Amino acid sequence: MASETNKTRRIGDVEVSAIGLGGMPMSIEGRPDEERSIATIHAALDAGITLIDTADAYHLTATDDGHNETLIAKALATYGGDTSGVLVATKGGHLRPGDGSWTLNGSADYLKQAAEASLKRLGVDAIGLYQFHRPDPKTPYEESIGAIRDLLDAGKMRMAGISNANPDQIRLANEILGGRLVSVQNQFSPAFRSSEPELELCDELGIAFLPWSPLGGISKAGDLGDKHPAFHRIATELGISPQKLTLAWMLAKSPHVIPIPGSSRPETIRDSYTAIDVTLTPQQVAALDAA
Repeated sequence: MASETNKTRRIGDVEVSAIGLGGMPMSIEGRPDEERSIATIHAALDAGITLIDTADAYHLTATDDGHNETLIAKALATYGGDTSGVLVATKGGHLRPGDGSWTLNGSADYLKQAAEASLKRLGVDAIGLYQFHRPDPKTPYEESIGAIRDLLDAGKMRMAGISNANPDQIRLANEILGGRLVSVQNQFSPAFRSSEPELELCDELGIAFLPWSPLGGISKAGDLGDKHPAFHRIATELGISPQKLTLAWMLAKSPHVIPIPGSSRPETIRDSYTAIDVTLTPQQVAALDAA
């Protein structure tokens, strides 16, 4: 069994489950009906997950902005158990016009408006963790992070994070926030490892690193073992799924890593969460690092 330190991690001063739930698949193309999505969120809570990641841009059409935030708020309200320890992390700065594309707006005015809208949809007085979603080439990064700082100072959020950032942006954001940057959410998976420098920097600074698409993305997660033979081989040796092995590998890389696999089915998030009970040898971790 895993040690207790493998079951929970810290984001700022908040203790959360070592694996979170990514909400995006429940709100974009191919999304399930609301009943199954809420069942998925409830299954995550039943399993012990206390970190749910969302964004105002997780929606499908031009008229259902914030679909995922609203869905998560409804799931929490209907859970029936204690949700006071659940950290909901949302993001602003990415937009979906409704034609399947993704656009950017990192202006201070927009981010402040977006945060207010997220507050209303989530039904909270302060967002648990608010993250700048993605750098906007049209807006100086200092302006975008300055807006996050202002929102943090105003009590609109409890903690501040960034997403899709490089090492220089991580350092700059932490400086602008006065050392209060608590998380970095970047893409990281067996197929996408270029975020290793960001992971290492977060480990050095004691900042949580949240891999998004840790299993390779919605359409590719099922093929993970076929595409990465070492993950298939070691998963077979351990009698677990390659997906569960991947999450266990990420947990073993650093105590600051908190994967947030996306899910839209109760059974997949349950399988993902049990990765906290997998202990890998240093040799297994090294083999996966080199794969």
